[in-house]
Amino acid sequence: MERQKRVLAIHDISCFGRCSLTVALPIISAAGIECTVIPTAVLSTHTGGFTGFTYRDLTEDIMPIVEHWKTLDIWYDALYTGYLGSFEQIDIVSDIFDIYKNKDTLILVDPVMADNGKLYASFSPDFPKGMARLVSKADAVVPNITEACFMLDKQYKEGPYDERYIRDLLLGLADMGPDKVVLTGVYYNEKELGAATYDKTVDQFGFYKRERIEGYYHGTGDVFGSALLAAMIKGKNLIDSATVAVDFTVESLIRSYKAKTDIRFGVNFEAGLEKLAKELK
Repeated sequence: MERQKRVLAIHDISCFGRCSLTVALPIISAAGIECTVIPTAVLSTHTGGFTGFTYRDLTEDIMPIVEHWKTLDIWYDALYTGYLGSFEQIDIVSDIFDIYKNKDTLILVDPVMADNGKLYASFSPDFPKGMARLVSKADAVVPNITEACFMLDKQYKEGPYDERYIRDLLLGLADMGPDKVVLTGVYYNEKELGAATYDKTVDQFGFYKRERIEGYYHGTGDVFGSALLAAMIKGKNLIDSATVAVDFTVESLIRSYKAKTDIRFGVNFEAGLEKLAKELK
């Protein structure tokens, strides 16, 4: 029997709201991949649209977890990072990359820090430079267009986009270090939305789109990134992995839209896990 793959997901955990670890763990696990975790913080809910949420920073716990693991001879097929709340956490995660990286380890960084042309309120203007340093160590990166622009120090533009603008962003991100780049939130008309890809190892661009769903649902980036990583680990090429992730995310959005779910509560990805598992078997 083939050896089971293992992922380390380094994200915060929002106890309610379907994002970060509460998304990554079930999606990656559904693909038959062992998903271990390092929580960077614990929140009662995510911060998008909720007030009065609790927050506990776990920065001081991260390296003691890793030091314990060193005694257990643990290895990883992939390392996957999402929201990191400080420069200190970026530096610690960079050290974790150094500890666990080998020629067979896939490092995927989702540089969660901005959207709609603006940095999240908790981040200083120089934060993208720190995230860019982490991305330089990654094999794959999956930013939205705002995050790509901040890391590349390029002017953010509102869509619809032209292909040259998107290709310039993809190539710029690849020049930072990663061989595989996936850019989310790409659209060339108002009716469709998708992901653009660039695989530097084969010098190949790709784009896959679906119908645009009305509303901004929280946690969809984590749903997309987790499905993308699962497909990549299961051996799919970059554009096929992005296709799996777009389909899985859009179908989760459609369920939630039809059910009139509160957009703060995240999307119903759970109902699609069986289909995803079969697709990635």
